[in-house]
Amino acid sequence: VQRMESGGGSVQAGGSLRLSCAASGFTDNEYCMGWVRQAAGKEREAVATIDSDGSTTYVDSVKGRFTVSKDNANNLLWLLMSSLKAEDTADYYCAARGGSSWCRPSALYWYPMDFWGKGTPVIISS
Repeated sequence: VQRMESGGGSVQAGGSLRLSCAASGFTDNEYCMGWVRQAAGKEREAVATIDSDGSTTYVDSVKGRFTVSKDNANNLLWLLMSSLKAEDTADYYCAARGGSSWCRPSALYWYPMDFWGKGTPVIISS
């Protein structure tokens, strides 16, 4: 399985960015995919997940501002980020695992992702 991210960049607070992730070689019928970020000097934080049925879950800090979606036909995963804040600055990673159980950011510590992209930086200037 290969995963890659794109779409990171620098934007002013209040702006928007869309991240994309292209996956190849991932063939599970049931799966959990998501976006995880890590700011400098901080722990890794899962921010959004989507399962094979299209159900989405978000961490409280991004609810109403971030939208995760997927394009099954083209094996793409998206993260649309709006109303960006300085605290959203981080490296963002897409990730995936087989199985759709417990597909939510709060559960990923116990049900970790197996496949990871290399990360893309997002920098929000105030």
